[in-house]
Amino acid sequence: MFAPMKKLILFAALLSFAAPALAGASNFTLVNATGAGLAELSIRRAGTQDWKPLGAAPAAGARGAVAFSDPDCAFDLRANVPGAGPVTWAGVNLCDVKLVILNRDQAAGAWVDYDQ
Repeated sequence: MFAPMKKLILFAALLSFAAPALAGASNFTLVNATGAGLAELSIRRAGTQDWKPLGAAPAAGARGAVAFSDPDCAFDLRANVPGAGPVTWAGVNLCDVKLVILNRDQAAGAWVDYDQ
C-alpha cells in the first residue's frame, strides 16, 4: 500500500520540476546609453507590425522606470535618435530583467545590454 503512494509522490515531485516557469515581461528600468536623446519611444511584439507608445524616453545617460506587463518575452523597441532617425533594437528579451540598457554606435549599430 505504501509503495504506490511513494511512486505517486515521486511522480508529482518530478512533474513540479519539469513544469516550465510562467514567464512574461514586466516592469523594468530603461537606460539610455546611446549618447543622444530619444524621442517617440515605442514597442511591439517581435514579428508584428503593431507599434505602441512606451512612454517618455530617458534623456542621454539617464534612466526611467517603465510600467509594462505582457505574457510574451521578445519585443522590438524603436525611438527617434537625433541625427540618425528611427533606430530599432530588435529581439529585446523583457522576461526576468530589471534593467534594459539601450546602446547605439554609428559603426556597430544598435544593441541592448541587460542587468537582472
